[in-house]
Amino acid sequence: METSSNTDARIRPYRIDIAQDELDDLRDRLARTRWGSEIPGTGWSRGVPSDYLKALAAYWADGFDWRKAEAELNEFPQFTTEIDGQNIHFLHVRSQNPAAVPLLLVHDWPCSFVQFVDVIRPLAQDFHVIVTSTPGTGFSGPLAETGWTTGRIAGAFVELMDRLGHSAYGVQGTGGGAWIATEMGRRAPDRVIGIHVNGLITFPSGDPAELDGLTGPEQERLARLENFQQDKMGFNAIQSTRPQTLAYGLHDSPVGQLAWIAEKFKEWTDPAAELPEDAVGRDRLLANISVYWFSGTAGSSANLYYEAGHDAGAWAPKERGTVPTGVAVVLDTDVAIRRFAERDHHITHWSELERGGNFLALEQPDAFVADVRTFFTALGG
Repeated sequence: METSSNTDARIRPYRIDIAQDELDDLRDRLARTRWGSEIPGTGWSRGVPSDYLKALAAYWADGFDWRKAEAELNEFPQFTTEIDGQNIHFLHVRSQNPAAVPLLLVHDWPCSFVQFVDVIRPLAQDFHVIVTSTPGTGFSGPLAETGWTTGRIAGAFVELMDRLGHSAYGVQGTGGGAWIATEMGRRAPDRVIGIHVNGLITFPSGDPAELDGLTGPEQERLARLENFQQDKMGFNAIQSTRPQTLAYGLHDSPVGQLAWIAEKFKEWTDPAAELPEDAVGRDRLLANISVYWFSGTAGSSANLYYEAGHDAGAWAPKERGTVPTGVAVVLDTDVAIRRFAERDHHITHWSELERGGNFLALEQPDAFVADVRTFFTALGG
């Protein structure tokens, strides 16, 4: 990717500093929430239950300490730069290990760079850790224009690593971040030394022979994928078709933003966790949601789904990836099937984990760090 002549290539230090009047406004809006009715006895089957959401909103207003979360996030060196006309926010934590390899961590929606706060320091023992905020998300700010497809984001992140002076590096992607990570490998196979992913989605090609001999657990994953596509994709249908309409409600109502993200954490975390905060911790959940709220990126993050859904290139046949790729699969939640993954990627590492969900770095940080280390150690990194 070439940097356009009108792009400011400077890297600027960044510090999170949410104005007090924005905190006061959040509390005021939460206090004035117009709560709707709910059909009794429906639980989570039709969305977020009102009793749960009321309690979580009350804690967000009067229990959650944003200033504490802000100070913790600011312990990591943060920067912004402009790439292809878009502001990009990122963390860059340099290791004291002289043999450290640069490692880029890429989050997915509805997470933010908060997804990786518990794994940065352990990983920094072996890696120079770079954590991006996806364009249109968090402190990268709203999208500057249309056209920010997965491929364009991958190209911007390749440019970012070049700009930081990293000529050879690894990439880790979670969920939607896995799409970006693997695309980076296709675009810069001479620079990306390895790709580690979790929450990978693998689709059958349509050839019935491809399904022959699937193991019982693999058949369960395939059924899980079909169920997800049929019953769990309401958010995608809205965000990929009418993101701007959705944005008005989420941008104006903190409870709307809270419910929209909390529901995904309920569905995509360890099924053994009764509530989202049982999987990731209530303060981590609210820190992540607060980043969306204070950055005003509910609408632009939804627009990323529109871009993906209307990007013909995203679904066009691609050559098999050549970069060594490691996959961490959570047995009870993931849908990745190895033969489908090997069809599309150069799989050199495959691990199956007993516990966790899509947000593995938040849910099981020790297991996440161990698997990343194992994969890159085997590559000589």
